[in-house]
Amino acid sequence: MHRGRGTELFVPQPEARQPKPENRLMPSTHKKVIVRKMDRDSVSGYVSPAQFVNEGKLELLNTAGNVVAMDLREIKGVYFVREFGDSESLTRKTFTSRPRSEGLWVRLRFKDNEILEGLMPSDLTQNMPEGYLVNPPDQRSNTQRIFVPRTALESLTVLAVIGAGRRPRRGPAEDQRQVPMFEE
Repeated sequence: MHRGRGTELFVPQPEARQPKPENRLMPSTHKKVIVRKMDRDSVSGYVSPAQFVNEGKLELLNTAGNVVAMDLREIKGVYFVREFGDSESLTRKTFTSRPRSEGLWVRLRFKDNEILEGLMPSDLTQNMPEGYLVNPPDQRSNTQRIFVPRTALESLTVLAVIGAGRRPRRGPAEDQRQVPMFEE
């Protein structure tokens, strides 16, 4: 401590720095996923919903309890599912009619020519630079959301922008000060 003019000041001593662990621990909240790879193989596991992509790799906690880093170039899609036992394959890959939810209605064409439609957020700043989070056409299926890496796509087409309830357009208001001159 240092004393001066009747006041006490506390000067903290430098603490011994703890070395950072080399392997990062995954957070305790995980979402169930089935990862479909480009070679048609699939892997089940858990990912952190906040940050599951790190430096071009998907960080997955497999069902055996091991953290696995998979290169995004090997992945066709990460299917966020309700249960592992049900299939991640979608019964409907396109919308039967115009979607009712707000967002961008998109059509994804994969490099193997598979086509999938879905809804994305209208705010494109919410997209990750590594890929797109898409809500599939059938919200009642086992698949709740799909992360599609950009490297897996041949093209992405925006079919429509579906906004919140639209207000009816009003024509220009009649000027009540104008006196009608000719009546028909």
